[in-house]
Amino acid sequence: MRRTEPEGHGPVRYGPPLPDHGLPPPSGLVAAATGTHTEPTGGSAALLDAARGYWARRGLPADRDRTVAAPGAPALLLALTAGLGGDVLVPRPCAAWWTPQARLLGASVFPVGTPAECGGVPDPYALLETVRRVRAEGGDPRLLVLSVADDPAATVAPPELVHETIEAAAGEGLHVVSDETWRDTLHEPQDTVLIGPAEMLPDRVTVLTDLAGPFLPAGWPAAIARFPGNDTGTLLRDRVLDVLTALDARIATPVASAAAYALGEPDEITHRLAASVRLHARVAAAAHRALTAAGAFVRPPRAGRHLYADLGPLRSALGALGVGDAQELEDFLSVRLGMPTPGGHRFGDDLGALRVRLDTGAFLGTTDDERMASLLSPEPLELPHVDSVLSLLGSTFDDLRDDDARRRESPR
Repeated sequence: MRRTEPEGHGPVRYGPPLPDHGLPPPSGLVAAATGTHTEPTGGSAALLDAARGYWARRGLPADRDRTVAAPGAPALLLALTAGLGGDVLVPRPCAAWWTPQARLLGASVFPVGTPAECGGVPDPYALLETVRRVRAEGGDPRLLVLSVADDPAATVAPPELVHETIEAAAGEGLHVVSDETWRDTLHEPQDTVLIGPAEMLPDRVTVLTDLAGPFLPAGWPAAIARFPGNDTGTLLRDRVLDVLTALDARIATPVASAAAYALGEPDEITHRLAASVRLHARVAAAAHRALTAAGAFVRPPRAGRHLYADLGPLRSALGALGVGDAQELEDFLSVRLGMPTPGGHRFGDDLGALRVRLDTGAFLGTTDDERMASLLSPEPLELPHVDSVLSLLGSTFDDLRDDDARRRESPR
């Protein structure tokens, strides 16, 4: 495997993709993916109007001139970061695709710790301390990126924390980009309160959504952004369009057509999304049980198609297998489980911490027939192809737990 220099940890060009649906797209979405004309930079009127309707149904009305579309969230975040300038603050850990955009532009990225109960949103006091330290050292922090429904932690930040954090950010003059890719994937939507920053402080927040989260296959890149309805929002949108134009970052017309169809949320799309969320929630809960039974620390997954595990309690057993850091853990589990298990260092965590993200799409089968059977079954965990992967996960960590327990036993 080709590795980085000089540390020798990890492939040179590897960024974990968004956790995939693991399911074939619905037929109406495929049928909507048509067109051969050139899509304008920033999105066509049809796509932008569909995005406006999507946000309006979530209590976030937006004019067309406050909305932009691009071929994937990384392109949008790159343009936003370039438009704002200055340094960037992110929670630790954070989505793997956030920090490369800033570093590509030569900006510095400063991670901020999160509270114990969730990821995605920095602790407000840690945020204030970091901003003041960066400025004291000559830095220029201008942008905070956060996610209420988070990748990689799969948690949902409580509204009071979100409010305190964005108030702290506003007090320091930071603009907030709220990544709401996983907003529509709450495992228990009736029992989970999700309030985004733009609902609390609309003049200081840009909302960004990668449509691969709720609607589109990962190979159909499309994302939308909603800007504040003030002069700051106008200027920032204009700068973003300038950057997207310079990059010729336009959504492919068939993808734009499919995105507009999905954002309209016809019954086919909403029913598929609800069924997919239920399926991934069940698989995530089963994986969570297997990991915690073995002694790993894992916050209960509340959104998305993933979970984030801290295997620090199993360090001695892993060490005996030659696993001493997150890259070695990634290599070991990827081979043992037969699925990508990116280490926490991919998400800004310390290399020495034994943390990984598991994506539930890998549990649903290896063929379209198996994946659709998982979606349609009233008891998906009992299907042989799902049960075999969950059993492999359980046995892998049971072995680590048993080895660890044996090492702790007193000599007889």
